[in-house]
Amino acid sequence: MGASALSAPAHVSLTREQKLDKKQPWPCSEQELSEVRRFNKTLARMPRFQIRNRVTPRLIQALLRAAQIGSAFKPGGGGHGLQIEKRTVSTDNVPVPVRIIRPKGKPRGVVFDIHGGGWVIGNAQMNDELNVGMVNACNVAVVSVDYRLAVTTPIEGLMEDCFSAACWLLGKDCEEFTGLPVIVVGESAGGHLAAATLLKLKSRPDLLERIVGTVLYYGVYDLTGTKSVRTAGPETLVLDGPGMVGAMRLLTPDRSDDKRREPPLSPLYGDLTDLPPALMFVGEIDPLLDDTLQMAERWGRLGRGRNAPHARVAAWLHPLPDYLGAQGSGAQP
Repeated sequence: MGASALSAPAHVSLTREQKLDKKQPWPCSEQELSEVRRFNKTLARMPRFQIRNRVTPRLIQALLRAAQIGSAFKPGGGGHGLQIEKRTVSTDNVPVPVRIIRPKGKPRGVVFDIHGGGWVIGNAQMNDELNVGMVNACNVAVVSVDYRLAVTTPIEGLMEDCFSAACWLLGKDCEEFTGLPVIVVGESAGGHLAAATLLKLKSRPDLLERIVGTVLYYGVYDLTGTKSVRTAGPETLVLDGPGMVGAMRLLTPDRSDDKRREPPLSPLYGDLTDLPPALMFVGEIDPLLDDTLQMAERWGRLGRGRNAPHARVAAWLHPLPDYLGAQGSGAQP
């Protein structure tokens, strides 16, 4: 996956005038569906991602960091010819590490990227391949947030980090990107944090107005579990279906379900009025399907421009961005 990271499947061409049909899945050829189903059979034989303690996420995180040693996507540049910078930014005395990828020329806009990983694993670097492809294809800069993880920090701390980084990017302290349009992108837990960040930015309308759109991949928007989460069985792929509700409760052990539904902790129940236009993706067999469908319905009624199309990708699950990118033939901003 390279420069095609933002594009639709090769046989699909979407223009600004076209709209996604909310009632139909994302178009996939029979060949693509066959490939996905074969891959799903392989995944069915693999262990599911479970969060039952603090030890397992720490181990996975250590393995991730070890795998990233020697990566071609190092700060300072690499084989891709782009400059990557790691720095710490701060708003209201909340320091947050960010990873900035700049295009070779003057950027046309900025993508504010929030990685996934179930709130307990991951870092900004793991999105480098996708983000480098996006930078090359669309001539944008990417600012990725290295927020703290819930293994050592309450989930409110993760939300605080993302909000602080967003305020820095959108505010006067970030002169480099002043005046450029900003798109917020989040995946899975990052989708949750992206939606929560946008809700918190409603308190700063001067900053929120700079965000022209958001792209959310299979986000978690109800920390008590939507129906598709609560009914997820052991056949669920990648994620541990029966353990998902319990895992989310570990994030907020001292709260009742009523408290867990309070926004921005559960963005689905927040005031979505005048939030920027959103495009949401989810796989049809993803246990987080209902989160996206319900959020898209509310966002479409209340958001800025009253437009929140979503694409349901048949037979797919996590990780959807890699699938869409791999199928693309070239992205257009």
